Amino acid sequence: MAVLAKGGSSGSRLLLMAAICLLVFSGGAHGGSIAIYWGQNGNEGTLGETCATGNYAFVNLAFLCSFGSGLTPQLNLAGHCDAYSGACANLTGDIARCQSMGVKVMLSIGGGAGGYSLPSQQDALALARYLWDNFLGGKPAAPGGKRPLGDAVLDGVDFDIEGGDPDYYGALAAYLKSYGRGGGGREVPLSAAPRCPRPDQWGGQRPANGLFDYVWVHFYNNPPCQYAGGSAANLVDAWHQWTAGVDAKHIFLGLPASPGAAGSGFIPVGSLESQVLPALKTTSKYGGVMLWSKYYDDQDGYSSAIKNAV
Repeated sequence: MAVLAKGGSSGSRLLLMAAICLLVFSGGAHGGSIAIYWGQNGNEGTLGETCATGNYAFVNLAFLCSFGSGLTPQLNLAGHCDAYSGACANLTGDIARCQSMGVKVMLSIGGGAGGYSLPSQQDALALARYLWDNFLGGKPAAPGGKRPLGDAVLDGVDFDIEGGDPDYYGALAAYLKSYGRGGGGREVPLSAAPRCPRPDQWGGQRPANGLFDYVWVHFYNNPPCQYAGGSAANLVDAWHQWTAGVDAKHIFLGLPASPGAAGSGFIPVGSLESQVLPALKTTSKYGGVMLWSKYYDDQDGYSSAIKNAV
């Protein structure tokens, strides 16, 4: 039986004990947030509607899928707008609304389709200039030029590199960070979306030297390190390799938002909440969950089902 300290009340003592027990049994666990990819299906709702759900802290606009080797960088937001005609500038209002809700809107470069590469230091510098001038803090590169998303200033750049020469993406990240530091103190948050095997196939985007703020690792379509057969053992082991070996502020668990979103790696809500998240949350770099994509999230309401557990 506990002995009350002299002058203390039983109520305050019980509250203190409850708080201590909560800390002990939580194992240092802490909460995170949800990131989502938006832009590759015209049936996934508008950007404004996506942010208004209140489920997401990050929205990655997917994708800037053409750049490097002399190509004119090109934004492709599938059924949402035609970037060639300048129609994507209509997203300016939605981007501002998202940001007013506290949602970070990131431009994702790369993706699984399109033609892109970064074969030289000069290509990396040219792309960094283009991204800064057209999506971040700079001015249009050409006099009278129009920014693809109008006057919107995005919150950062996401690297989802799935092909091409990997050597110069680290240089691109360094250039973007340097632009931010020279632009009135406005940092440029960077994220990366590598695959869960270590090292990632496209090693040039592997987060290094503290340049990346968020790393949402794809724990799907990679059986050796994903949830499978009701077991989280391989996933948790790979997770600890990432959190121990990568100098980044926050690591996210990248998942398909429905069984149809990927070939493998979907985790049922109950298993995610009971087996996976408790193990990941004990690491200080745990940032939350990344989902592919808004269209698939709409199918089963996955983010709504998991957000309180994330």
